[in-house]
Amino acid sequence: MIKITLPDGSVKEFENSVTPLDVAKSISEGLARNTISALVNGKQVEITDHISEDATVQLLTWNDHLGKKAFWHSSAHLLAQAIMEYYPNAKLTIGPAIENGFYYDVDFGEEVFSEKDFEKIEKKMLENAKKDSTFTIRSVSKNEALEAYKDNPFKTELIENLEDGYITFVTHDNFTDLCRGGHIPSTGIIKAVKVLNAAGAYWRGDEKNKQLVRVYGISFPKQKELTEYLERIEEAKKRDHRKLGKELQLFTFSEKVGAGLPLWLPKGAKLRQKLIDFLGAAQQKAGYEMVATPHIGHKDLYVTSGHYEKYGADSFQPIKTPNEGEEFLLKPMNCPHHCEIYRSSPWSYKDLPKRFAEFGTVYRYEQSGELHGLTRVRGFTQDDAHIFCTPDQLIGEFENVIDLVLYTFKSLGFKEFTAQISLRDKENKEKYIGSDENWEKAENAIKQSAEKKGLPTVVEYGEAAFYGPKLDFMVKDALGRNWQLGTIQVDYNLPERFDLYYIGADNEKHRPVMIHRAPFGSLERFVAILLEHTAGNLPLWLSPEPYIILPISEKYIDYAKKVLDLMENSDICGRIDDRNEKTGKKIRDAEINKIPYMFVIGEKEASTNTVSVRKRGEGDLGTFSLEEVVKMMKKATNNQ
Repeated sequence: MIKITLPDGSVKEFENSVTPLDVAKSISEGLARNTISALVNGKQVEITDHISEDATVQLLTWNDHLGKKAFWHSSAHLLAQAIMEYYPNAKLTIGPAIENGFYYDVDFGEEVFSEKDFEKIEKKMLENAKKDSTFTIRSVSKNEALEAYKDNPFKTELIENLEDGYITFVTHDNFTDLCRGGHIPSTGIIKAVKVLNAAGAYWRGDEKNKQLVRVYGISFPKQKELTEYLERIEEAKKRDHRKLGKELQLFTFSEKVGAGLPLWLPKGAKLRQKLIDFLGAAQQKAGYEMVATPHIGHKDLYVTSGHYEKYGADSFQPIKTPNEGEEFLLKPMNCPHHCEIYRSSPWSYKDLPKRFAEFGTVYRYEQSGELHGLTRVRGFTQDDAHIFCTPDQLIGEFENVIDLVLYTFKSLGFKEFTAQISLRDKENKEKYIGSDENWEKAENAIKQSAEKKGLPTVVEYGEAAFYGPKLDFMVKDALGRNWQLGTIQVDYNLPERFDLYYIGADNEKHRPVMIHRAPFGSLERFVAILLEHTAGNLPLWLSPEPYIILPISEKYIDYAKKVLDLMENSDICGRIDDRNEKTGKKIRDAEINKIPYMFVIGEKEASTNTVSVRKRGEGDLGTFSLEEVVKMMKKATNNQ
């Protein structure tokens, strides 16, 4: 008998070899119709693959993240098939599923592929999808694979790096591609497709390699879902943080300063500082101590931490001193510096936990083609903190950090999230440092804390940091998009590499555990996501300009200054629009600039010590005394 364990813990028994589809049918015909992929012992497989021994099985539908991955990966095969039918001399490279849709990198040679070709590719994809061809996978020898792709240097390079005996081809209809699997049952499930974009991309992401054309697409099981997605895309364009950042005068970029290095304008600097003040106050209440570290560090620091070995090739090149021949790096991470701060003093178990926090700017080299506004930059400020604690304190400290992250989300209007438990890759542990014992302890601590807090969780293998597992918070924004915001990591390894210790109650040396955490992640990326989530309509307490005073003529500027002084004396900053413009235009400009409150002042207001209040999106609220306005604004700005 073969025992199949399902996610709810129930067990089904089968006499002979069984497929995930058979398992689905044994539950219900409806589930069988909707099952498009499956996980067997944590590995994604075809639903027709045979299971010949006891296993855990998770059935995946379109509504599952990994179900969509299989759907979009299969759609990439359809895209490649359509491209080859129109461009038989093109050379295919890779075509993975991505967060929303899929892409295929193609060498079109001398031929030009552009937006005018999108429609014919879409029609051909749908035409081929309607054939309802099954995806079949077969093993091939390395020699057979190399022979099949002898005219394709890209596929040849991939095959040469594969182990003989583990190479597979996948076929649907008349099209075959090098692929390791993970498909939907047949092409007929794909009912709607859209080619979204074509952009340049270097082979294997290396600027020294040939530039290819990356063709992006997306597909759905229903036309209605594609229509809704495209509507969300149009709304996303309106909310693009790069567009809003320019309109609201928050940040800019300069070629002379350098790509990926944002410049914060006065309004943006105010927003940035308000976020720092908000989290800084929460951290102080939670017992954190602020530290500050340099923007560079000696190369040996990052060799010790392991960052140089893992990321050195992708970092900015070392800075060499003129005379001594020493090498320094632009700081890629704050944690090695904080380890040295901890190491600078002796600690007793009575002193722990130590919680060091820093809004530290770090630098990482990103290829120019990967840069994107504030979400992908080369210089960014992390809301970083590192907690050094005893093993007995680990769970409590981890749960306290969870509370801080949830408080941050709630205060900033992010209501929907999933906590992703990011673990090591089961198959490739060489990417990580540290012993299996320490990894197991760290992973168990995260699982236990998440369960105790009742967090909605998913587990993702291969997403851990190289020094430890993580709890990553995946937040859903107003458009239904998922963003990774906030991370908490458990680390037994850096304390070993830096030889950190404390003196225990037994008067012996003991190794502390290290928690890395960043509720925002980075200020730059967080601001970008917040702008798109709110469409630029920031909560009042975060607005760089909470209010603007609009005198209807220059005769009332002195009274406007009196109002401004009163507000500023109550620590509520704004400004006066003293332009020689009509009041209607001033109001329209304030609305466009997304200023929450407008105080209109004329003869009546000046003579009665009042202001006429307008609120963005609501219009005229009436006339209020100055005392009432101050009270109203204080309440609004403190209502986080």
